[in-house]
Amino acid sequence: MKFKTLKTFDTAIAAHILRNRLESEDITCHIFDENIVTLNPMLNFAVGGIRLQVAETDFLKAKEILTEIETTPLIDEQNESIKCPTCASTELYSDFKSYKRPREILAFIVAFLVIAFPIFSKSVYKCKECGTEFEPK
Repeated sequence: MKFKTLKTFDTAIAAHILRNRLESEDITCHIFDENIVTLNPMLNFAVGGIRLQVAETDFLKAKEILTEIETTPLIDEQNESIKCPTCASTELYSDFKSYKRPREILAFIVAFLVIAFPIFSKSVYKCKECGTEFEPK
């Protein structure tokens, strides 16, 4: 059976969540490079991330499910759609790592110089339409 990469991830948790959803739809899938990236996150770029691969025969069905998941608007605790404060779009990246403030930039530079994973970053929402970054409320 041949496999095809559906999506790559930075964290194993996100890969397992999608794998569980696909397996609930009887789609055969496997996660590759999870251990190497989990043990040393700096190798994420070298191996191309944690890869979720599905059987070629199930690829189109898996792609439809992935598209459905990615286009579903994010909701807050009051079950209201989270919208971009600039353009009111509901197409957002969640848990986006921001390095715009001086503290995050400094942490990134220090991590680069000592060849370590940045220990300080801020998770924000980022609008897919206009690129605005904003904090969850």
